[in-house]
Amino acid sequence: MIPVPVVVTVLGGWCAVYLADTLLKSSDSLKASYEDWLLTYGLSVSPFHLRWQTALFNRQFYSWGRWKPKFLYLWFSVGMVFGIVAMFGSVILLGKTLLQTLTQMLTEAPKAQNDRMLQVVVPGVNLPISQLTYFFSAILISGVIHEVGHGVAAIREQVRFNGFGIFIFIVYPGAFVDLFTTHLQLISPVQQLRIFCAGVWHNFVLGVASFMVLFLLPAILFPFYYTGVGALVTEVAEDSPANGPRGLFVGDLVTNLQDCPVYNVEDWNSCLGDISEKSQVGYCVSAATLQQLSFPARVYRRLDGTVECCSNNSLTDICFSYSNKLDSHLYACLPARKVIEASKVCRTNMDCHKDFVPSFCVTPSLENQTRLIRVKHPPHIDMLYVGHPMHLQYTVSLSSFVPRQNFLSIDLPVVIETFCKYLISLSGALAVINAVPCFALDGQWILNSFLEATLSSLIVEKHNRELVGFLILLAGSALLAANVALGLWMVTAR
Repeated sequence: MIPVPVVVTVLGGWCAVYLADTLLKSSDSLKASYEDWLLTYGLSVSPFHLRWQTALFNRQFYSWGRWKPKFLYLWFSVGMVFGIVAMFGSVILLGKTLLQTLTQMLTEAPKAQNDRMLQVVVPGVNLPISQLTYFFSAILISGVIHEVGHGVAAIREQVRFNGFGIFIFIVYPGAFVDLFTTHLQLISPVQQLRIFCAGVWHNFVLGVASFMVLFLLPAILFPFYYTGVGALVTEVAEDSPANGPRGLFVGDLVTNLQDCPVYNVEDWNSCLGDISEKSQVGYCVSAATLQQLSFPARVYRRLDGTVECCSNNSLTDICFSYSNKLDSHLYACLPARKVIEASKVCRTNMDCHKDFVPSFCVTPSLENQTRLIRVKHPPHIDMLYVGHPMHLQYTVSLSSFVPRQNFLSIDLPVVIETFCKYLISLSGALAVINAVPCFALDGQWILNSFLEATLSSLIVEKHNRELVGFLILLAGSALLAANVALGLWMVTAR
């Protein structure tokens, strides 16, 4: 469910804005001056919608629209082709997403949600509050670039440009351009397509540019940061099991998880994934050491079938299981750090045969899904973590970039990486959604112009072409609405 404080804040804020607007417009003494102020600054207020429009940037838009006409013609012609392909592709993608959502609803398979390419994003529910700045900034930039594409393409096609604006709908920011409708209706369908497809095209280009920055970031930041030496800890949550005097600290460099080397954040995630999927590894301990360290303890079986042989009050000892030639179910309560330090990782006793010294492969006897993980972060003493590997992944933030100088921020590469990822996903989502043949979206005008350009000779009567377009738009709108409604239900109600 959506957190109550978020709902109260949003509804309360909009109620206050709308109430103030209503009171000012109903006041005999303030109505005229208030409406003049709104008109002067290009502001308009309606329920859950605040809009600002200006002509301040018109000169800049006309400068862009008249720059290198041949290049812009080629640029927007390629964008037209891309927009048409995106229109058909968006329908296929939404259809596939809807089927995946329905399948998940019927089978109640929680893993299916992560496989969907398109998901409804609700701040405070499936979007962390700490990521809101990235989210809204990426949406606003994607929207501005989208509308810049429409505006420049319109000027290139000799359509009058009236102004540019920004709006806020509920909590989502966006942008728009005001074009002279009569000019749009007078130009050819192909020219209209160049204008209507320009927004989707620019979103695609922005996503590709963001991906290139993300891909080349190690080279871009090479003079200031180096990579490939480990994963640098940038944040440890207060409730994290890794938080403590012998845990991880900001600035630590993780180089190994068990026997899995860590050279970057991707390795960290991959190693944790492997550790979670595979069975617990053991450690080679000589028979003499095992006899010296072990002490008698009561053995009992947990509800999940695993065995515990240490006192529940012990913070340093762990129950280990091992086998010898006579018995395959032996248990010993051992001090974890003494057993693990300077020990070789093993799976069976065969892995421990060395220098003819009798040794056993002792394995921590832990509850299902719980793992004992040895985290190396030199020069500090190794951290021994007991718990679910994913808890470690979720509560520790890392970066692949290590500063070359102490005064450099360890957070800057993370900020750039995160922002690029948001731009890629949100700009791509904006391109997909706007390309859908749906009422009030770019896809409506793309479809109408496309039908006029391709079906004029096949369907002579204009009202028949409009009927075909209306039916397609109706289906596209229903498809998009179904995805949004079911996606929102999956996020908030489950």
